[in-house]
Amino acid sequence: MFSCNTSTSGHVTFLLTGFPGLEASHHWVSIPINLICVVSLLGNSIILFLICTDPALQEPMYIFLSMLATSDLGLCASTFPTMVQLFWLGARELPFDLCAAQMFFIHAFTYVESGVLLAMAFDRFIAIWNPLHYATILTHSAMAKVGTAILVRAVLLNLPGPVLLRHLLFPQISILSHCYCLHCDIVGLACSDTQINSVVGLVSILLSLCLDSSLIMLSYALILRTVLGIASPGEWLKALNTCVSHLCIVLIFYLPKLGLSVLHRVEKHSYPALAVLMANLHFLVPPFMNPIVYCIKSKEIRQGLLKRFHQKRVDVS
Repeated sequence: MFSCNTSTSGHVTFLLTGFPGLEASHHWVSIPINLICVVSLLGNSIILFLICTDPALQEPMYIFLSMLATSDLGLCASTFPTMVQLFWLGARELPFDLCAAQMFFIHAFTYVESGVLLAMAFDRFIAIWNPLHYATILTHSAMAKVGTAILVRAVLLNLPGPVLLRHLLFPQISILSHCYCLHCDIVGLACSDTQINSVVGLVSILLSLCLDSSLIMLSYALILRTVLGIASPGEWLKALNTCVSHLCIVLIFYLPKLGLSVLHRVEKHSYPALAVLMANLHFLVPPFMNPIVYCIKSKEIRQGLLKRFHQKRVDVS
């Protein structure tokens, strides 16, 4: 145990944690994780490039998808450096300022992604409920305002966290539970009163992930009610098929978080390596799977990708 009496945030060093009991094999264990990160960066960059350069993909659904790809790239860029630092360089130390900055960006990009998923649910509802006025409701100006509101909310909800952490006392050496910095993890290591920090963290989650997930469920309830009002079963399937991709990425985003929450409360201490693996995957899986889901389900994305490859082959020839 380290004394907390004279340790302020400015003199704290946080130690990253890999896979307990597998320290000697970190290089090998981290290979799949690093591959997932690389594929995530590549896949989301390709999606973003296609949407930005292909006029056929300038529809609201794909513009929201470009926002999702941007948030995925930000999330990868926020978590990947400390993973490389720990697993490949063997360096566990992270100063307070870098840890607080990483915490801010991880949570901010997570909230941005959650907000974009809500916007995409609203997009699907408008497309099914009022297709004739879809283009007039979701104009480029409206989408820009939605994107700005999502970003501002993420910044405002996460800005108090790092500021309040500076007023806490920590041991000079504080051991984190993961290979990156999270608000709840850092607050749990503090030696002083953390009630304000905990309340701010809870309010932040309630006004982002909890609110967004509730509104997404409401959107799908309205979509289902609208679809059931359609006379033809064939039209039911056609309408619902437009929601499959979005529903998949919503489940991919929220289910790992739910699984990690349950694991932390039930078997965290019995299977620490599993808890660390789940903690890594719940940030890595959504950026990895989102481009794959949309490439499989979206004909326009596949056509844009094939057109680029064909154009590249023609240019080379």
